[in-house]
Amino acid sequence: MPSHVLENFLKENLADLKNKGLYNEIDTLESANGPVIKINGRELINLSSNNYLGLATDDRMIDACVDATKKYGVGAGAVRTINGTLAVHIELEEKLAEFKHTEAAIAYQSGFNCNMAAISAVMDKNDAILSDELNHASIIDGCRLSKAKIIRVNHSDMDDLRAKAKEAKESGLYNKIMVITDGVFSMDGDVAKLPEIVEIAEEFDLMTYVDDAHGSGVLGKGAGTVKHFGLSDRVDFQIGTLSKAIGVVGGYVAGRKDLIDWLKVQSRPFLFSTSITPGSAAACIEAIDILSNSMELQDKLWDNVHNLKDGLKKIGFDIGNSETPITPVIIGDEKKTQEFSKRLNEEGVYAKSIVFPTVPRGTGRVRNMPSAAHTKEMLDQALSVYEKVGKELGILN
Repeated sequence: MPSHVLENFLKENLADLKNKGLYNEIDTLESANGPVIKINGRELINLSSNNYLGLATDDRMIDACVDATKKYGVGAGAVRTINGTLAVHIELEEKLAEFKHTEAAIAYQSGFNCNMAAISAVMDKNDAILSDELNHASIIDGCRLSKAKIIRVNHSDMDDLRAKAKEAKESGLYNKIMVITDGVFSMDGDVAKLPEIVEIAEEFDLMTYVDDAHGSGVLGKGAGTVKHFGLSDRVDFQIGTLSKAIGVVGGYVAGRKDLIDWLKVQSRPFLFSTSITPGSAAACIEAIDILSNSMELQDKLWDNVHNLKDGLKKIGFDIGNSETPITPVIIGDEKKTQEFSKRLNEEGVYAKSIVFPTVPRGTGRVRNMPSAAHTKEMLDQALSVYEKVGKELGILN
């Protein structure tokens, strides 16, 4: 018989989440995840996708995926260290290294896997990690898996980082110390203070680790926040995802050749999980070629970003201090945030609510992700709906 203890635990805690407005309903798309999506037979303007450049539905990407699938099959057939390394994987990693301006790169099954893999392969119980308090969940889990001492640093507070780096270094307790940060913070859209972080790291001989999931393809002419700040030769680990601006699936670590060689023999997701599909690898290669040869998609993205942000501010919404396409509309109360998102949906705009524990209590928001694939007409229509619902719910005067 099923466990009564588990049954009671699940019933009580699911009910509690629903009562507090913290239970997330998962919607099923009946279309591609483009600028307009179909859910339950209704078409909605889509402002919740990470498909920044519209590449997930680009015909060039689809053709590359199909061609590679016909050549190599639908799956790699093994882990990379046995015989699951195909020529298309090596080509992708070489492209990634060139794109990120590093000596080498290694591809993983997801960006989440990158952080689980790379941190635990290099750090251990005798080490310490200085981690920004708003770092992504995958960074937090990767740090925990390593068993290193985790030293939480106030968000983008360089005085706090310097003080804690000095204390950790002078304590003599740790063999290695790493400072780790998101390049772009996914809930507020602000950019890490990488120049200052790198200066402090060099002063105290810390390893530097930047997870650039939301910066790759968007900042630094597509190469990310590290390139944006001209720091490609001063950051040890550059982590990226292939599922956001690149439009496919997977992740990568870029850095010096010795680091990548080490990860190939020590990182567990590389050693014990089948590699990304040939079709995915080929589509990623196509995306990198597109971004390397033209700024057209990035220019369109940023034009749409400015239009949406300016429109939301003009209407009177609080969009925080985002410096990137990530555009939160901060509501605060969790239940009202959920209601706001639901009403947007009913009026034809899909923008998901984000509440605790993804963000701190009382900071619920609807996160908007404009893309290069949106038209001005789509964004204008979305702004009109935002104004209508904002006034209806008393969020706007």
